[in-house]
Amino acid sequence: MSRTRPMPALACDAHMHVYDAGFAHAGTLAGAATAHDYQHHFQKRVGTRRTVVVTPRPYGVDNAVTLDAIRKLGLAHTRGVAVLHPDVSDAELARLHAGGIRGVRFTLYTAARAAVGFDMVEPLAQRIQALGWHVQLHWTADQIVAHASLLRRLPSRIVFDHLGRLPMPQGTAHPAFAIVRGLLERGRTWMKLSGPYLDSRVADYADVATVARAWIAAAPERLVWGSDWPHVTETHDKPDDIRLAEALSDWVEDDATYQKVLVTTPAELYGFEPLHNNHKETKMMHSSHLGGLR
Repeated sequence: MSRTRPMPALACDAHMHVYDAGFAHAGTLAGAATAHDYQHHFQKRVGTRRTVVVTPRPYGVDNAVTLDAIRKLGLAHTRGVAVLHPDVSDAELARLHAGGIRGVRFTLYTAARAAVGFDMVEPLAQRIQALGWHVQLHWTADQIVAHASLLRRLPSRIVFDHLGRLPMPQGTAHPAFAIVRGLLERGRTWMKLSGPYLDSRVADYADVATVARAWIAAAPERLVWGSDWPHVTETHDKPDDIRLAEALSDWVEDDATYQKVLVTTPAELYGFEPLHNNHKETKMMHSSHLGGLR
């Protein structure tokens, strides 16, 4: 049974995508999902305030749609993760940083239409280290095992997508769990508690809940939460955003860890202002009704 726990002030959705037909793209978009749509149909409903926009696959290495979404949602409360090639210029990296980009994503769980490759991970990690950016990895669990030595020598921060994509029913018994846990314990690595529907085999994500709780037990200070809105992988039965937020509330037992996952840790990872610097807005959000799930 799900429990409803109010979203804390300045809660962060650390993983979502914008699809805007106003920007060139390759392939077919699964319907429009603009920054305006997100603000009015997700944030107002779920109660989050901060956001991390991740450039989705159809746009390749063109991050204009992400930069535009950051501007529209507000740089004070929005960051982005880009898709890049290692030959990106220093000037372009500086422009992206000024626009709110704080990481580079490698979506390699399937080779179809991949804009990047495994050979690009280390060169880009070296390029972005001085900026304090991270590499964000959407890999299968088997890929994590196959590239464990690469992961251990990367100089930059590392963020794993979607609970590490541990397959069910193997879950934490998969060798990738121990590899990622070791990286979390060493520091400079984070896990996104996002996309439970990607590997779950049951309607309420109860099987994946075991994986989520294992990550929480292993490294509660190195976790962020993401909605994966607008759920383009789910073409027939879209997840309910409220249920996804409630799943996090189910996984996290104590309020202190809940605050870390939604506010403290994303503020540190993405460079948001600390909570104590936002007294005025915190008071305003507590006085509104946007902070509770409904």
